[in-house]
Amino acid sequence: MLDARLELRRGSFRLSVDFSVGTGPVLVTGPNGAGKTTLLLGVLGAVRPTSGRLVLFGEVLFDSAAHVSLPVEERHVAYVPQDSGLFPHLSVRDNVGFGLFRLAPDARAARVEAALAQLGATALAERRPSNLSGGERQRVALARALAMKPRALLLDEPLASLDAPSRVRFRDFLAEHLRRLDVPALVVTHEPEDARVLGGEMLVLEAGHVAERGHVEALRESPVSAFSRAFWAQS
Repeated sequence: MLDARLELRRGSFRLSVDFSVGTGPVLVTGPNGAGKTTLLLGVLGAVRPTSGRLVLFGEVLFDSAAHVSLPVEERHVAYVPQDSGLFPHLSVRDNVGFGLFRLAPDARAARVEAALAQLGATALAERRPSNLSGGERQRVALARALAMKPRALLLDEPLASLDAPSRVRFRDFLAEHLRRLDVPALVVTHEPEDARVLGGEMLVLEAGHVAERGHVEALRESPVSAFSRAFWAQS
């Protein structure tokens, strides 16, 4: 369970959100500049909120009144950027194990192999990112995130950089795996078909606040805002 009541500022932009989500995928959409990435970075701890409270499975990650703000490395929250964020000079295996330096070598190796197997990427272990397709890079980025055994997962437009065939394949793959995870997963998307396939709850951000919230199908059938009506008109 993730409970967020936060106000964040980036320059002149102000984002104010108040929501609670359970486990599984929660989609986040909205027009450009609505605060989608800012929300993810606030949960991650890379952007410090100006006020509010953030609680993950009962642990307080941020509380302005109590002067609590856990650093990124103590939150156990994994973030996958739109471009996958893989290190080009490292193999797939070393990319997946990059954040596991605190583990003993044997434990680290076992964790990496388990994550690669979980994502069906074992055969890619010795390749460099430049030798991977777009879908393979995103699969490896997800393996790296899951190798950390996160308590929450943040995916910033994981399908945006893929060509149409890769997008369809990875979207189905992602939907299946996100439903298996027993952690909250915030997934930013701009595409109604991605939202329909991934399913679950959806937050619609507009002008720095949550304009709509509900199950994907309910919002699709009865969009309220002008953005939502235009969003679902694409499908």
